[in-house]
Amino acid sequence: MHPPPDTAHPTSGATAPPEEAVTPLIRGVAVLHRLTEAGGTLSLSALERTTDLARSTVDRITSTLARMGYVRLDGRDAILTPRVMELGNAYLAALRLPTLLSARANALADELDESVSLAVADRDGIRFIHQATRRRAMSLSFRIGDLLPAERTAPGPLFATEWTDTDWRRWHTRRAADPHDAAFTAVPPRERPAPDEEFVHRTRQAARDGWSLDDQLIEPGLVAISAPVRDPGSGSIACVASVVSHTSRHTADDLAATLLPRLREAVRTMRKDLSARSAGKPAPPPAGLATWTTASKNELGRTFVESLARGLTVLTAFDEGRGALSLTEVAKATGLARATARRALITYEHLGLVEAAEDRTFSLTPGVLSLGFPPLSRTTLPDIAEPHLRDLTTRIQESTALAIRTPSPDQIQYVARVTHHRVMSANIPLRTGLPASQTSAGRILHPPGKAATPYVLLNAELEAGLRTLAVPIHDARGKVVASLTTATHAARRTREDCVETLLPELLTTASQIEEDLHTASRFTQVPLA
Repeated sequence: MHPPPDTAHPTSGATAPPEEAVTPLIRGVAVLHRLTEAGGTLSLSALERTTDLARSTVDRITSTLARMGYVRLDGRDAILTPRVMELGNAYLAALRLPTLLSARANALADELDESVSLAVADRDGIRFIHQATRRRAMSLSFRIGDLLPAERTAPGPLFATEWTDTDWRRWHTRRAADPHDAAFTAVPPRERPAPDEEFVHRTRQAARDGWSLDDQLIEPGLVAISAPVRDPGSGSIACVASVVSHTSRHTADDLAATLLPRLREAVRTMRKDLSARSAGKPAPPPAGLATWTTASKNELGRTFVESLARGLTVLTAFDEGRGALSLTEVAKATGLARATARRALITYEHLGLVEAAEDRTFSLTPGVLSLGFPPLSRTTLPDIAEPHLRDLTTRIQESTALAIRTPSPDQIQYVARVTHHRVMSANIPLRTGLPASQTSAGRILHPPGKAATPYVLLNAELEAGLRTLAVPIHDARGKVVASLTTATHAARRTREDCVETLLPELLTTASQIEEDLHTASRFTQVPLA
């Protein structure tokens, strides 16, 4: 059973939307929720079934999301793309905690050789905003943005120490309605629901001790210990840092005895980091969004839901240095009319994605992370590149591939490829070390000189008659991290044809891959292989 399509949280309820709420925006958010819960891919018929929307409505919504670059339509499936992470990035950037504290969490993980996470409260649940994981055969970590019930986590009792009577009533109501945690798709369902008194006791103990344990509450073998990072100004909990392990390495009591002192020391340092934080220079606000949505509507007509597109652009108005915005500031940042921005904010407040302050400013809530972020937070560069390679191969009708460096200084390996089916076509081996000096991709990744080159074209690469062309892929800091390449036969294309016809297509695709990589890697680690 799914939560109602107009909710962002299992406990937000199914209250009727305000009269000024934007119905297409509510429906679009519901589609993004369903795709997120399904791991990023769902058929259009399944979206129709799980949202209770008409098929024509689903088609229009997914077409609009595809136009925005948030969804890729592949046959009968809708697939979330890395660009949708810009919504969650807006929340994380405005929050600033990942920017300020992630380096400390990473250092603690390296020191303890255990996974470390940072979490924030989301009503009576928690969401992770940073993960520093250890790669082991027996390791368990949740994705950034995953929502977990507070009572089954180590951070939960710490956050519950600040709950009001209203918060506790909401928690009891949710527990009674969903004792097996079916609405929390990130955790295994409960087989034997624990009594409410157990969590109440753990909360009192956390208030007394200043830290909290998870002794296999989520699943057997998982143990964690947590300590709060308090806001220096208000003294309230800004986030909770946790060390996560497995019973094959630590018992819960052992975590408290051996790792708690170092966790507490790290938390004290994190609080000092918050004390020293500067306001941060605001990033440039998105420009021309209102004009773009109007142009898209004029081009696509009825298949483009302009009110949905405009509503989603409101979320991207928030960023570092723009954590709390007035209605006027939101309208100015997006180019939308005040009335349009106001209706979108009213809708998001109803959905639990935006909250209003007494000073009439608005800020994003952790619920924004539910819009596609979790399934994409573990994406890899080959995952990002593969659909772009397929599109490129279709356009140029030649095999394409993505290469990265290997630990060996004179080798590369291909980690993604799409083969164009011809009687005679290039066979580019995956995961096999190849000499960098003899490949165009290798010369991009290991240029003979110090300066990077915009492209490399080689003849007779590895084999007579084989002609290859490669261009670089840069990360957000401008470093070359991969190479996009295509291979053809000399009899099919001259050198001039490769430069005049293939090179522009490769450069365009490289730019598209880079855009997705930069979005996906802003607050997550994107493995190259």
